[in-house]
Amino acid sequence: MAARAIRHKHLKLDQKKIDFAKRYFAVTSEGEAIDRALALLMDEERIVRKLKPLRGVLRGDDRPWPYR
Repeated sequence: MAARAIRHKHLKLDQKKIDFAKRYFAVTSEGEAIDRALALLMDEERIVRKLKPLRGVLRGDDRPWPYR
């Protein structure tokens, strides 16, 4: 199993977005909130990639791809 690459980053981020992520994930640490938000984004991309072969196969679904 590959080791996680953890690096120190100094970024300017929107505090409102960080506060929202902390409330959404019910965590107290800003770092954990950001980590969970990025993990959620990666999970979403993985799901969209897996569903891509089904594009156009599902009948009665007129929404444009990807569903956003």
